[in-house]
Amino acid sequence: MSLQLYAHPFSSYCQKVLVALYENGTPFEWRALTPETPHAMAELIEIWPMKRFPVLVDDGRPVIESTVIIEHLGLHHPGPVRLVPDDPRAALETRWMDRFFDNYVATPQQKIVFDAMREQHERDARGVADAREMLDTSYAFLERKMATRQWAAGDAFSLADCAAAPFLFYADWCHRIGDAYPNVIAYRRRLLARPSFARAVDEARPYRPLFPLGAPDRD
Repeated sequence: MSLQLYAHPFSSYCQKVLVALYENGTPFEWRALTPETPHAMAELIEIWPMKRFPVLVDDGRPVIESTVIIEHLGLHHPGPVRLVPDDPRAALETRWMDRFFDNYVATPQQKIVFDAMREQHERDARGVADAREMLDTSYAFLERKMATRQWAAGDAFSLADCAAAPFLFYADWCHRIGDAYPNVIAYRRRLLARPSFARAVDEARPYRPLFPLGAPDRD
């Protein structure tokens, strides 16, 4: 098979790519980065010494970083769902919203998670407080955006929603999306109902005990 995906099912950035693959029914070979498959991690390190994932290998060529992987799939393995619009202006909005979710939802959410994984004496209380403040600001921004939109960049499901789905999913676990943000809550529910993301969530369920803050009994 020409496409191999080095990924962990519980990783938000891996889920971002999985949503894109599942949206278009794109066939690929899992190279699961789990304790049961140490050889896959050894292969990944040979391909990408940074040890970050996901990494897609397309006919022997590595493609690195989730957004680039999804753009690559659209160029070389297109399907019925166009995740980056052909119209340049719409494509720019899509890419901007993708960066919003990466930088202003995923980054502070991961700060909270990674801090919880540290020993108590190494924790960064100020950094976590700043991360929570950024999430509140991001929720408020997104609340206004989603007042007039079905999906993150407009009426069509896109690259931006591939990013939003896992990042909002885990952000709500780390820093609850409160009642002040009904449009964000409704949008998160639409994402969870999307078959591509629902599949990724279900595949990751066995790994919920790994969540350092304790996975909530919902979703």
